[in-house]
Amino acid sequence: MDLFKPVAAPERFHPHFRTLLDDAREPVRQELMRWVEGFPDRDGKFVYEFQTTFNSSFWEIYLYALFREYGFSFDWSAASPDFALQAGSSSLIVEAATANAAEGKVKEWEKEPGTLTDAVMRGEYGELNREAMIRLANALLGKLRAYRDKYSKLSHVKAKPFVIAVAPFEQRDFQYQYDRPIRAVLYDEYVDEDAYRRNPASFPNGPPTVNLGFVEKDNGASIQLGIFREDQWQEVSAVLFSSTATWGKVDVMSKAPDAQGMVWSTWGGKPDGKPEPRTGALGEYSETLADGLQIFHNPNARTPLDPAIFRRAGVVQHYFDQGRRKWVHEEIDNCLHMRTVITLTAVDSFGDGETPGSG
Repeated sequence: MDLFKPVAAPERFHPHFRTLLDDAREPVRQELMRWVEGFPDRDGKFVYEFQTTFNSSFWEIYLYALFREYGFSFDWSAASPDFALQAGSSSLIVEAATANAAEGKVKEWEKEPGTLTDAVMRGEYGELNREAMIRLANALLGKLRAYRDKYSKLSHVKAKPFVIAVAPFEQRDFQYQYDRPIRAVLYDEYVDEDAYRRNPASFPNGPPTVNLGFVEKDNGASIQLGIFREDQWQEVSAVLFSSTATWGKVDVMSKAPDAQGMVWSTWGGKPDGKPEPRTGALGEYSETLADGLQIFHNPNARTPLDPAIFRRAGVVQHYFDQGRRKWVHEEIDNCLHMRTVITLTAVDSFGDGETPGSG
């Protein structure tokens, strides 16, 4: 597939795609073409959708490149779900989803270049996390319904682990959420950074983890949190998540020889994933496809996902170890939390957050 040969009318171009057509972005276009090599356009619409809607297609490209790097083999014989994979002796099914802005809400690409929301500028993440919880829960529920209504009846899906791979593109500054909202949605474990910011002396061990029970929508309706703590979601084996699989990852992996810019990132360190800042020049800063990846296992899954399938350095996995009767959080002290890229070109400067798939 040639992603960048226009097939849509220019007035239909997504703002992110339009940005990528600039001559200065040739190195990052080539990097994405390396990611997509061998990816079949099964319905003949993928390039058009990439050029007009962008984020959901970009997420599928990332997943394909990730699975290929893992050495998985692909079965493209069926039209759906998105990925039927063979990982060694294990088979699994992965369906891609994106959390998108609610009707009437500001889209992630509708922001002034180089700006952050006032709350994020102040280091306040409560409202960002609340909105993310709502939109992530909505995206996951849509895929659960699709599994029950359609996928579960397909012969190549039955008796295999079913994984929902979800990415958050639901609002401006989404890249700052790390795992706070998705952990709350799945396990009802919310790390309250705002409480810590207001009174750090009360929390000598860092931000507290609290059980919220539910999150309230703008209209007053409530959404239950901790969906993996019950057995109503037993069809879902795990959720694959990353808030760092964005265009920033393409920027830092392209290694363009003339690239100019800076990368600001936060990584988990010791003890227990304590955030550590890292700064580097674009072209020198290093990152892999799997950095920032998180796997959230469902302890009540009817068909569990083997943690060994995605195990590697820097990949966080949350699961309940039945033998030790305790929760395990692999690689939290060796993982990418978030990243911001500022790239400089001959014509302008772009903050990663205004370029495609920010973060």
